[in-house]
Amino acid sequence: MAEHVTFQHGQAFLAAIAERWNYQILREVFFGVHRFGELKRALGISANILTARLSDLTELGMLDKRAYREDKPWYEYRLTEAARELVIPAVVAVTRWAETRANGQDPNNRALLHTGCGNRTEPYLACDSCHEPIEAATLVPLVAN
Repeated sequence: MAEHVTFQHGQAFLAAIAERWNYQILREVFFGVHRFGELKRALGISANILTARLSDLTELGMLDKRAYREDKPWYEYRLTEAARELVIPAVVAVTRWAETRANGQDPNNRALLHTGCGNRTEPYLACDSCHEPIEAATLVPLVAN
């Protein structure tokens, strides 16, 4: 069962997630880039900005920071369970959209595995009533009368 975390400062949290570098950091960590130097190279970000963003994301409870060397203060970062609940659906959706529509890239460059069945997967949003895929044109807010 997934751990549920309440983020105390909702506006600060949303602002942090909307920040360009934070989204990209979370995306890279999800796709397996965990160490500071690797993140710096993958993103082309300056060390001081990366340090600040990693600190913010750790403080917000989105990343766990773990030392991976005893002789030097070097760390790797992993998504927390709370972050996985938010980040995985959001990152997968935005990354897939950007790769196919904006960049013209093949989404298979970042293949996904569904650990439940052991198969490669291409996730999609579906209706919990009829189980049909949901597309932008078929989803509108339900307005209370």
